[in-house]
Amino acid sequence: MSRRNKGSIAPLLIMLSMIGGSLFVYFSSMFERNAPIISMETNNYWNMKKPLSLIISDDSGIKSYKIIMKTQKEEKILEYEKLMISENLLKLEVKPPKNRHIIKDKIIEIVVEADDISKWNMLNGNKSKKIFKLVIDKRKPKLNILANSYKISRGGSALVIFKAEDVNLDELYIQGNDNKKFIPQPFYKDDYYISLIAWPVRDENFKATIVSTDKAGNISKSYVPLYLKQKNYRVSNIKLSDKFLKGKIAELAEEFVETDGIDDSLEQFKIINEDVRAKNEALIHELTSKVSMKKISKFNINKMYPLKNAQVVAHFGDHRMYYYDGDYISQSYHLGLDLASNAMAKIKPQNAGEVMFSDYNGLYGNMPIIHHGLGLYTIYGHCSSIKVNSGDVIRKKEVISNTGKSGYAMGDHLHFGVLVQGIEVRPQEWMDKQWIKLNITDIINSAKRIIDRN
Repeated sequence: MSRRNKGSIAPLLIMLSMIGGSLFVYFSSMFERNAPIISMETNNYWNMKKPLSLIISDDSGIKSYKIIMKTQKEEKILEYEKLMISENLLKLEVKPPKNRHIIKDKIIEIVVEADDISKWNMLNGNKSKKIFKLVIDKRKPKLNILANSYKISRGGSALVIFKAEDVNLDELYIQGNDNKKFIPQPFYKDDYYISLIAWPVRDENFKATIVSTDKAGNISKSYVPLYLKQKNYRVSNIKLSDKFLKGKIAELAEEFVETDGIDDSLEQFKIINEDVRAKNEALIHELTSKVSMKKISKFNINKMYPLKNAQVVAHFGDHRMYYYDGDYISQSYHLGLDLASNAMAKIKPQNAGEVMFSDYNGLYGNMPIIHHGLGLYTIYGHCSSIKVNSGDVIRKKEVISNTGKSGYAMGDHLHFGVLVQGIEVRPQEWMDKQWIKLNITDIINSAKRIIDRN
């Protein structure tokens, strides 16, 4: 090869080497150009008790990080680490400083810095810095019960009125049994709340605790002092007859998708009594769990008796056990009061309210649901006809429907149910004028007198 040719190839090789080197730098993970991503799980409030949850991530790997807390008086390093082995993802729980009790600042800054192992930026890598401004709130919400019902019966209701104060109030509820939360409604004046609560009939015991949390995670709890009155409910052992299975159950089985393709009468009954019932009750619970957040100053409720001259034909809380030829088949709870008078008798609620549902609901047949306020609902099952629509506001003693035998009913009657925020309760309490006075009216009047004195 001539010297001239060698001279022309050398620059080309240099240029190709430079292009190759540039492409290597551009595409190589060693020269990754994205800065570390820093995030914090926060709503911008901190009680300086719980650790701060931080996440730092980077494609090439994290080399080091530093976490600084800035107050008006000082800067304090909460954490600093140079990693011996880089990681792409760090989940950190940053503990509060030991001197947190003397910090009086209402707002502080948490400064997070992170470096990665990239060779970009003249081999110095990429850097990130993020500042989080946090409102400091170390005080628990204030809770004070003003008045409450003296007692509650198994399957029954009670009322509680209390004061809850916190400038950063976040969540307020009354914890009942299991995971049930009763939501209180604003009452009379600012920071006061009222709520009905209910003891489920299936539960042997009951406890209600007011829980108040603020945005910083501080929690206050106050136990509602109620005398628990045990009440026994009947257990009914019911023998299933072939006439019933081949008649009413076979008729219902043709209606529900759950029994589609099922020919065995006992299996049909079990599905209807358990699966279909659970589906129907779930709808009722969903519709009756809502409570308004509008402030109220009074709650006037008349004793409930929606059917004139009616006889009780089935009681609330009846635990029904079903057998066939001596073998146990299924069980259910009767969660209402069955009333019967004349066929297709007029149903007239004694209290005004809003119609929340007016349609067919499986075993309950044609069924209006009315909300009377404060999370108190009434349902009317097995109606032959319904004269109101969802969204209607009814007057007291207005005819809303007629009794019938739609759904799972053997004869013309009314299934009358009362619910408190999705929990079925004893209708007999709400049909008792004296019970309403002692447990509702007197409690409200007592609380208002206390509030007015303050």
